[in-house]
Amino acid sequence: MTVSEKAAFLKGMLEGMDLDTSKPENKLIGELVKAIGDLADAVVDLEEENKELREYIEEIDDDLGMVEEDLYADEDDDDDDDDDEDAFYEVVCPSCGETVCFDESVDPEDITCPACGESFDCTCSGCCDECDGDCDEE
Repeated sequence: MTVSEKAAFLKGMLEGMDLDTSKPENKLIGELVKAIGDLADAVVDLEEENKELREYIEEIDDDLGMVEEDLYADEDDDDDDDDDEDAFYEVVCPSCGETVCFDESVDPEDITCPACGESFDCTCSGCCDECDGDCDEE
């Protein structure tokens, strides 16, 4: 039995009892049954709105899923190419100790420190982790 059906049942029972509405307690019971009916109607309205909103949210979620697939599919396709293009290196300036970052477009034999302005050469001498430490230089 739904809430609306229960409210209608209570209203029918009240009308069938033929209570004297001049008595305060009977008047109170009548107003309570009326309030229950109003609440039942409000619940039905909220359930309908909730159902509509859920359907709308599911549609939005589906649409968002398609947009995410389109956006992330493009990124996944470009990942292999971006790894080569976005590679950058970090070295420590021998003059001031500042970390200098550069990419493959910069000549490693002619690096200029942005902090102190000194030029230096950072070609690998074979003693870094990238070269597996095969040299004796520090």
